[in-house]
Amino acid sequence: MADFRTGTELVTSSECADHYDPCPVNEAEENQPHLQGVTGLRNLGNTCYMNAILQCLCSISPLVEYFLSGKYINALQKDCSEVATAFAYVMTDMWLGDSDCVSPEIFRSALGNLYPVFMKKTQQDAQEFLIYVLNELHEALKKYHQRKAYEKRSIPRCCRKMIANESSIITRLFEGQLSYSIVCLKCENCTYKNEVFTIISLPIPSEYECSLQDCLQCFFQQDTLTWNNQIHCSFCETKQEAAVRATISKVPKTIVFHLKRFDILGTMKRKLRTDIHYPLTNLDLTPYICPIFRKHPKYNLCAVVNHFGDLDGGHYTAFSKNSVTQAWYSFDDTRVSEIPDTAVQTAAAYLLFYSCQPFSIPTQKCKT
Repeated sequence: MADFRTGTELVTSSECADHYDPCPVNEAEENQPHLQGVTGLRNLGNTCYMNAILQCLCSISPLVEYFLSGKYINALQKDCSEVATAFAYVMTDMWLGDSDCVSPEIFRSALGNLYPVFMKKTQQDAQEFLIYVLNELHEALKKYHQRKAYEKRSIPRCCRKMIANESSIITRLFEGQLSYSIVCLKCENCTYKNEVFTIISLPIPSEYECSLQDCLQCFFQQDTLTWNNQIHCSFCETKQEAAVRATISKVPKTIVFHLKRFDILGTMKRKLRTDIHYPLTNLDLTPYICPIFRKHPKYNLCAVVNHFGDLDGGHYTAFSKNSVTQAWYSFDDTRVSEIPDTAVQTAAAYLLFYSCQPFSIPTQKCKT
């Protein structure tokens, strides 16, 4: 799976507003039945970014079911199985355990063995962390296929999908493809470039208020490449200015939008606190999809990562919709509470998870 990041931004590591967070004991709730998939996570020392991502992935039923059912075991690559196995343990604790709060220490240790930065007690960017997690799960669970360049030649070049030589539960759920049409402004020759994605990073066109559709329109609008960004035209045989436009030629079942709130220009850095209005249901991506692939239903929101604070310190939380209760919950490390639909819309949203299919309750492996 290609590690393609559209306009990825890096947030510098810094001390976070959170700290080590032991699981609280609430005597009033001790006798209440524990809800599947509604489990707090201990903060291990500035690990709110990890907890928020795990809570969002925990809400994606097809992914959870793949691990709870034991299907992942047959796909495991022996030389890189530690992260996937640890992820399965955490998902099992969060869905099948009887505790209101669990520790993700085993998962952090597995990922930290590969990327020591995640073992440090410093804040990390949740979007970057998600990319590492998805890549490592894919590497551990991928299967190889006979490689082909493209699908049917009867499909217009601008809409052809690359057929990958490897796939996994991650590519089946999260991987999409962007197709770029590149037109030389001198000779008008048109070429196409395809790139896969697991996250789309969206620019924010306003400092105060806008909608998710405004961000999408800004991302997919035609752009002109000039000066140092000129492309080499094979017809003109020299660098020329060009017009570039992107469309989605493969739509993932679960699409993740990264709202580019952190703006770093040289030594100047700031956080955009724009209030971005995003729909909870019926997100329409039709205008941005290659016409022959406009068959997907509209998308519904299933999880949100929120960021509070600024670049030099902050805190991550998550909202997710539970497939058992069909209710929304707020996850702030060990603190979990049910929230109304109206509370899901906040100006702190940083990552948005949308799905084009309704989630059913994950099933576990039958006990023998």
